[in-house]
Amino acid sequence: MLKSVVFDLDGTLIDSAPDLHRAANVVLRSEGLPEITFDQARSFIGKGASVLIERVVESVGLADDPEAHPRLLGKFMREYERDPALTVLYPGVIDALARLELLGCAMGLCTNKPEAPTHIALKHFGLDRHLRAVASADTLPVRKPDPAPLIKVMHDLGGPGLYVGDSEVDAETAERAGLPFVLFTEGYRKSPVEDLPHAYAFDHWDQLPGIVAQHFGALEA
Repeated sequence: MLKSVVFDLDGTLIDSAPDLHRAANVVLRSEGLPEITFDQARSFIGKGASVLIERVVESVGLADDPEAHPRLLGKFMREYERDPALTVLYPGVIDALARLELLGCAMGLCTNKPEAPTHIALKHFGLDRHLRAVASADTLPVRKPDPAPLIKVMHDLGGPGLYVGDSEVDAETAERAGLPFVLFTEGYRKSPVEDLPHAYAFDHWDQLPGIVAQHFGALEA
C-alpha cells in the first residue's frame, strides 16, 4: 500500500518566525516606520509573504497608501531570499523523516512560502533529500487553503495520504482536499486544538512515525 505524507513548512518542519520578524523589521527601519513585535510577526504567518506584508502595512498605519504594499513586499523578498539565520528545525524532525522513510513513506511538501525561500530553506536544512514533491506559493495560480496544491503534491507522490501542518489554513486545506489532517500543536495556530478539525495531533516530532504507522496499519488491517 502506498504511504504518502505531505508536510507544511513554516510552523511545522521549521520555526521561521524569528527570521520573518527580522526581515519585516529591516524593511520597516529602512522606511523610517515603527517596528512590529515578534508576536505580531508570528500571527501574520500562514498565507504567504504577500499577506504577511499586507498585515504589516495595516499594523503600521499605511493601509490607505496604494504604493506601500508593493514597495515593502519588494524589499521584504530581498531580505527573505537569504540563507536562514535565525530559523531552526523543530526538535526531532530529521529523525522522524528518516523513520518515515524506513516505514516506506513517500514524502512531499505543500507550503504558502514563495518558491525561492522554500528551496533555500529545504537545502539549508537538508530537507530536500527527503521530499520527493514540492508545491510552494508559486507552483499553481492558487495557494492554500485552496486544496489544489496539496492535491497536486499527493498526485505527484502517487496517491492520497496524510497532510501534516500546524495552522487553521492547513486544517482547512486538508478538509477541502478530503484528506486526514495531522496537527502539530507547537506551530503557529491561533485557535485551540479542539477547534481545528484533525484526525491526529502531536506536540513532538518523535510521536509522528507512530501516528503514521498506526494510520496506515489500520487501513491495511
